[in-house]
Amino acid sequence: MDPDTSSCKSRDILSSPWRALLFFWLPAAVIAIAGNARFSGGERTIAWTLALATMGAACIVNALRCARVHCYLTGPFFLLMALVTVLYGVGVLPLGRRGWGYIGLTILVGAIALCCLPELLWGKYRRT
Repeated sequence: MDPDTSSCKSRDILSSPWRALLFFWLPAAVIAIAGNARFSGGERTIAWTLALATMGAACIVNALRCARVHCYLTGPFFLLMALVTVLYGVGVLPLGRRGWGYIGLTILVGAIALCCLPELLWGKYRRT
């Protein structure tokens, strides 16, 4: 491991299990739990929007802190999905009665693809 990679890893939010839990795993769990049919659309709107905004902001901060490649893509993606969630939740975005399912599937597929593929192609950290 070269010194630049070592320095990047030390600043990477994902290198700390507690920070990764707080900023990524906990919000992901909130999305999964609030996706249950027992939650109203209003409750889901609030929960998903806050969870996605937290994840998006953490990714952008992480991209700036350590140049983690996938964070450059996941940050804007999660923030965009937070916006979609708000717009659908307040009735501005007409996605039909299965809208929450479409949004949830987009979040799941997008998060997996954007977390894995960029780092397979370009490595874990952007070269400075």
